[in-house]
Amino acid sequence: MHHRAQTRRRAAVALALTTTGALLLTGCGGEEKEAAKDPVQEIRAKIPNAQQSAKVLRIGMDVNYPPVEFRGTDGKPDGLDPDIAAALGRILDLRIEYVDTPFDKLIPNLHHKQYDVAMSALSDIRQRRDGVDEAGKSTGLSVDFVDYFIAGTSMVVPKGNPKGIRTLDDLCGKTVAVQSGTTQDEIVTRQVTACTRANKPLTVHKFDTDAKALAEVASGAAQAGLNDFPVAAYAAKTTDGGNRFEVTGAQSRSNPYGIALRKEDSALRDVLAKAIDQLIRSGEYDKILTKWNVAAGAAQNAVVNGGI
Repeated sequence: MHHRAQTRRRAAVALALTTTGALLLTGCGGEEKEAAKDPVQEIRAKIPNAQQSAKVLRIGMDVNYPPVEFRGTDGKPDGLDPDIAAALGRILDLRIEYVDTPFDKLIPNLHHKQYDVAMSALSDIRQRRDGVDEAGKSTGLSVDFVDYFIAGTSMVVPKGNPKGIRTLDDLCGKTVAVQSGTTQDEIVTRQVTACTRANKPLTVHKFDTDAKALAEVASGAAQAGLNDFPVAAYAAKTTDGGNRFEVTGAQSRSNPYGIALRKEDSALRDVLAKAIDQLIRSGEYDKILTKWNVAAGAAQNAVVNGGI
């Protein structure tokens, strides 16, 4: 009896250990299954119904700002932003559709729901997030941004820099060309006040495209132009075989480029932030920046409303 009782107890202990082991294995398997979840599928599961049902992400873009966005030889959008947008489309399993829009209409037309987001070298700045103008007056056009790239402002001058322009104060008494509605437009508008105080008025020529502003510098009608650094560097390298322009001085006011969304579209905003993080983790983001020679502007991760 004693021997048989011990045998029964040993069998019970063995069964308990086996059961416990099975439970532990089941638990480990569950954890492994949890860890093995596909992050791309998790992102896709959170895409808002509007984009899920249409299978399209519509992007407002001013396709006239090389190398960030421009029309390739096939007439289709090409450059940094279209490459990033296409990569995001693959992560989200959405077709990307571009709506070519003048830069100063990008945010107003976003509010008129002509597209889902605006992505066009748009600097994430407080005025745009809050929907106010330089005087602090409401425009009613506030937006959220998902930041994905860092860009500063540079000055473009004729090759050889005949006027010796190296700082914003060097623009005083001269003529500068910029694209309307840009960060550079805001910078030079403030510089007008500084130059007026110095009794050396600054003349500003504003254009609806950056190409026209650069043409003004090329013709000699303006002594300098202000551009985002990637655009300035590209123009200096490619125009007339690199013999027309040069970039001068240090970059100023570095700010992130952001994908702009309507404030109420927070679900889409958060999905895009996760998709950008996934793009960065995959290594494809770095490849895209290297392709366009703008790796110095790489972001470490997506940030919502991270601009100054």
